[in-house]
Amino acid sequence: MPRSTRRKGAGEDRQPGNRVNLYDAVTARIITELEAGRLPWVQPWGAHGGSGPCLPRNALTARSYSGVNVLILWGAVIEHGWPSQSWLTFRQAQEAGGCVRKGERGQCVVYADRFTPEAERERARRTGDDATTIPFLKRFTVFNVAQCDGLREGLASDPAPLPEREIVPVAEDVIAASGVDFRVGGTRAFYAPAQDFVQVPPQPAFFEQVNYYRTCLHELTHYAERRIMPHGLFEREIPVDQPCDGSA
Repeated sequence: MPRSTRRKGAGEDRQPGNRVNLYDAVTARIITELEAGRLPWVQPWGAHGGSGPCLPRNALTARSYSGVNVLILWGAVIEHGWPSQSWLTFRQAQEAGGCVRKGERGQCVVYADRFTPEAERERARRTGDDATTIPFLKRFTVFNVAQCDGLREGLASDPAPLPEREIVPVAEDVIAASGVDFRVGGTRAFYAPAQDFVQVPPQPAFFEQVNYYRTCLHELTHYAERRIMPHGLFEREIPVDQPCDGSA
């Protein structure tokens, strides 16, 4: 039999079975992000030269996404390394003078609303009671602007890149006084026991500048542990060549 290509009607996601399936799909997506370790609301840094973790928003309307959509779209940006938190539907990309590139896959997000069944409206008219509304989620697909070509200028843009560096003299003095081989670079924060050095991402990669120094001082505690309790690492059965990263 030929496969039906009929699109869903406006109310089909309101049906109880579809609603449960959508809830399950959203929950499964978040679990997948957690299991993959993509936690942009925990890790205080991103790509060097990127912008902070602003709320994902629609590039055409400038309206921010909310609820579970924030987690879904943050996770997609982290997974794919896109430089923007701006999104469009397929039709909006066309309205903006461009198009979604062939082969690109969008992200399923949801819209929460309520509706009143016609039978409930009729009951309320007969009895004079307030009509009972039913909450529902409606799904739709959005694409990051990095997946689009030909978009016109003037769309809602992301915040300006973070400042290059903000010095906190007291924290710099603590780092210098520690005597540690302190290296700045890469995308991880850790203390390497075997080579005896601390490394953190560059300060411009941090969404809030104060978190750069928080991370530096956190990694210094691993260095201090090695100095104060040289056998502590072995007692915890952590190999000397295994870096102690920021999650410790």
